[in-house]
Amino acid sequence: MSGFGSGELFLADCPARLTVELIADKWTVVVLAGLSGGPVRHGELIELIGGISRKVLTQTLRRLEAHGLVRRQAYAETPPRVEYELTPLGTTLTGPIQALTEWARANGDAVLDALDAAPESLARPD
Repeated sequence: MSGFGSGELFLADCPARLTVELIADKWTVVVLAGLSGGPVRHGELIELIGGISRKVLTQTLRRLEAHGLVRRQAYAETPPRVEYELTPLGTTLTGPIQALTEWARANGDAVLDALDAAPESLARPD
């Protein structure tokens, strides 16, 4: 029996499903983890994360801002300076992200071993 509770939790119009879909995005957890140490500028976040384009980072930050997880702070300076930080709501995700990170460290090799052992047709992403 699954420990996830009622099947109604993940109906298409359920806030929980919408939230899981947001968090399940390829870059969301990585960006949130990058912001967990405090305010960061866009360029610093790109260097911290690695492998993400400026465009995709901007899209991810905008989506997280729209969902209330990230705050964008623009400073009236020359040159202009913009920093991003977690909101109090976004900060509530640091614990679950840390738990997922610890799970990945503990089980990453087992996942890779399973992938190596899987038939080629199953190992390839769609």
